Amino acid sequence: KQWYQRRVAITAGRIKKEEASYKLCRVKAVKVVAKGIPTITTHDGRTIRYPDPLIKANDTVKFDIASGKAVDFIKFEPGNLAYITGGQNCGRIGIITHKEKHPGSFDIVHIKDSVGHSFATRMSNVFPIGKGKQAWISLPRGKGVRLSIAEERDRRLAAKAKEM
Repeated sequence: KQWYQRRVAITAGRIKKEEASYKLCRVKAVKVVAKGIPTITTHDGRTIRYPDPLIKANDTVKFDIASGKAVDFIKFEPGNLAYITGGQNCGRIGIITHKEKHPGSFDIVHIKDSVGHSFATRMSNVFPIGKGKQAWISLPRGKGVRLSIAEERDRRLAAKAKEM
């Protein structure tokens, strides 16, 4: 199962059988350890040895659970789909539009969701989940789009009127 956070409540989402065989892991660090062995450290504490040399920090690797190896990866670059894991925009999903570097402070990433709303967050809160617009995981019911309070109310009222 996968967990998504919408507003305040955390809900479980269904995944396909093929998705249960792999996991997406965000790369925290790329380093060379004893005897010159290259490794990457992921957000969940895994250390993967001999990764693809193109993988850098903040990228996402597709980790095969059965073999314990990184099968594929997603670069942290504009044009890729990303999930926001923290901050005010937690739970939102959108396309990375551009990155701003701020030396001595937090780097900022600008994202645009499928409805066209743009927002910005810290780079550490962004988790790439797909190449281009194609997600590698199943998305929650709302596709990661945050509605305003008025839009949520209108949808609730429309659903209630439909029931009657």
